[in-house]
Order: sequence, then structure tokens, then C-alpha cells
Amino acid sequence: MKVAIVCGTVYGSAEEVARHAAALLRAAGHETLVNPRLMLPDLLAFEPQALLAVTSTTGMGELPDNLMPLYAALRDGLPGELRGLPGGVIALGDASYGDTFCAGGEQMRELFAELGVSEVQDMLRLDGSESVTPETDAEPWLEAFIKHLG
Repeated sequence: MKVAIVCGTVYGSAEEVARHAAALLRAAGHETLVNPRLMLPDLLAFEPQALLAVTSTTGMGELPDNLMPLYAALRDGLPGELRGLPGGVIALGDASYGDTFCAGGEQMRELFAELGVSEVQDMLRLDGSESVTPETDAEPWLEAFIKHLG
């Protein structure tokens, strides 16, 4: 299965998680696309069969700058070819920020719902104030995600 990994990163942790996810997906026999500067034409040209978003949260609960162009293009265009695809979201944040903890991930979840992407399992919230290895902390969630893809 072709899995596109959409990545929003500020300091690199989300990109590391995304690249680790890609390695696990490839090891399970899936083809992956992961690029923190991914644009909509490249995403659609890949013809994904599943979507995974890995994003941190910045500022007052916003998505990272590198993800905003793709987010806006998806939100404004609502490409029909993504409707019905299985998907999931891994959100990185810091629980000490209270209400904005993993808000970037929540935005991607809402966008996936608008696009008609079918969430195959609940969003994973990784707390940066507790974890120094988010990529390994994500492995159990990713293993379940891979099983959902078949």
C-alpha cells in the first residue's frame, strides 16, 4: 500500500518520528512518501492509498510553518481522491501548555475528517515533557496502524 506521511515539524522531532514511521511501514511492505516540504501536487501524484500525519504544535496551538502550505491547499481544495482513504495522526506536544497540547494534531484530525479520510485509530499524543524518544514511543501505535492497513 502507498502511504503518504504528512509532517509538520519545528525542531525536528516530528520529522524523526515521521521518518521512523516510514521505515516501519517500508519494513511491513508498504511504499512511503515522506517530505517535510510536501506540496499538494506531489502528494496527489504519489496516489496515496493511506495518509499519516505526524505534527508538532507551535505558538499558541498552531501547525508548524512547514506544514501550512499543504494544510491550506488541502483545506481549500478538498481533493476528492483522498476521500475514503485510511488515515491516522501522531501529534507531538508539551502537556505543560494545557489547552493547546497537541492542538496541531487536532487540526490535522479535523482536516482529515473534512477530506473524508477514515481515521483507523485514535490520534496518538506524545508529550515532549515526558519523552526523550518520541520515535520509539510511537512504535506500539504505529504497529497497530500498520495492522489496520492490512
